[in-house]
Amino acid sequence: MLTTALVMLFAVSIIFGLKVERKSNSVPSETASKPFPMVTLEAKAAYVYDTRTQTVLFAKGEDVRLPLASLTKIMSALVAEGASPLYGIVTITNEALQAEGDSGLYRDEKWSLKNLLDFSLVTSSNDGIRAVALSLGALSKASATTGEIINDFVEEMNRKAGELGLKNTYFWNETGLDLPAPNPSGGQGGGSEVKGGAYGTARDISVLLEYILAYHLELFAATREATTTLQSLDNRVHVAKNTNYIVSEIPGLLASKTGFTDTAGGNLAIVFDPELGRPIIITILGSTEQGRFEDVRTLVGAVMEHLKNN
Repeated sequence: MLTTALVMLFAVSIIFGLKVERKSNSVPSETASKPFPMVTLEAKAAYVYDTRTQTVLFAKGEDVRLPLASLTKIMSALVAEGASPLYGIVTITNEALQAEGDSGLYRDEKWSLKNLLDFSLVTSSNDGIRAVALSLGALSKASATTGEIINDFVEEMNRKAGELGLKNTYFWNETGLDLPAPNPSGGQGGGSEVKGGAYGTARDISVLLEYILAYHLELFAATREATTTLQSLDNRVHVAKNTNYIVSEIPGLLASKTGFTDTAGGNLAIVFDPELGRPIIITILGSTEQGRFEDVRTLVGAVMEHLKNN
């Protein structure tokens, strides 16, 4: 606990009041990687950013728009925190449980927003995030349908993306789950293609995480742990196992989030502080399910080597 507190203290002292701003011109991969150790990655895109010096340490395909998969939940959590006090109550409805995947939630179970966000970010729970969106979307419309509620919440996610200058990021849903392509007769289903539930770039995700690092870091505190035990307001105990199984290998980890769908491949974004006061952001997009972890291991090792030699 003392170590975690010290990490937080140093990180906040460095980044407090940080203005999240990037030059619009892309940093060429060759230039960005010049002082950085040579690395080989499976990912289509990668971005390593030093928040203290505001320099790009490594970049590969950093401005290519790719499916975000469950990295989408980073923005979902940020919007949820802005819409409700963290002690607000969220009920797990039948509509929420219809989201893909079963994370062990129960119908009509009640959670505090904070605990449900912790659970959903750690386990990448689609039904948990869906329940959050259904509770907080379209609050001014008493008779809104499920679709209208979700659309309202997703619109707020896109508004926030615009506010933060994430020009290459767009959300179609709150979970990042793949969407079926429309069939020729209209509606969804029946098509041979699918599209991602959200699209963005490695650079944009880094900007988003830099903003969270500066202003909302505690929202992602649970994602530093391999497992977290949480309790709903119905006194049901849930053991949340982190989908990022290498959290214990990353020095000074401050936040992490995984993502994987058939369309996106493997994604992983982390913030870690190897020098107590020098947070580094690593974003991996378009790797493989296992390769995303190997890619982050490779880049963490390269960061440590770079810092040692510079």
